Amino acid sequence: MFFYLSQFLSFLAMPLTIISILIVVGALYVRKKWGKISLWTGILSLWFFSNQFIANQAMLAWEHDFKAFDEIKTYEIGIVLTGVTNLSKTAYDRTFFQKGADRITHALQLYRMGKIEKILITGGQGLNPTNPNTEAKLLKDFLLMTGVPESDVMIEEFAKNTRENALFTKEFLEKNGIDTNQEFLLITSAFHMTRAKGCFDKVGLKTETFPTDYYSHDTKYDLPAFIYPNPSSIENWHKLAKEWIGILVYKMVGYV
Repeated sequence: MFFYLSQFLSFLAMPLTIISILIVVGALYVRKKWGKISLWTGILSLWFFSNQFIANQAMLAWEHDFKAFDEIKTYEIGIVLTGVTNLSKTAYDRTFFQKGADRITHALQLYRMGKIEKILITGGQGLNPTNPNTEAKLLKDFLLMTGVPESDVMIEEFAKNTRENALFTKEFLEKNGIDTNQEFLLITSAFHMTRAKGCFDKVGLKTETFPTDYYSHDTKYDLPAFIYPNPSSIENWHKLAKEWIGILVYKMVGYV
């Protein structure tokens, strides 16, 4: 229930949802003064949230900085959070990736460099998938295809949100007799790291962070960035809004 409720609240607070409501209400009541205000507020909000420079600066300020590979010490286990595969496309001989694939590709690189000895992937299925596989299973299949020994890949297949990623990971480690007092390397998207780190801290797992999957880019001071609207900018704001709401709700219920 909590999973679906958080998804619904996130939908209501998405910039595009708010913009759509403002414009529709304004169009319906355009003859009234408050209707005109609603319409123009919606139009100006659309420009604001689609502006490339503004969206990038907001994302740049929020995302955790990346870390050089040579700065990372050796860990027994790297914990990878899912949310990077396309579960709406079913295939049994491959893994379809979405944005965020470098959560697992960077984990693979860390493994090949000897920075992590084993990879633990946590994540089941999200909202209304058509693919019967879990994300953890799909990512494990990808790692095995690249030559990683099956003995070095562990999966937790039941978590549906970040809280469960942390909680079920701890339960998995305890069930398999793995020392939970050691420090783990936490691998997830840079925009998601604050909430993820908070959840793992809350359940008592010590982690060092390794952010991946960047939506921001280096600041550009050029005409397209300042003037041209871009749908990916609205997507960035959606990511931020969903994450901020998630953190707020998690704090309210004591998950972080």
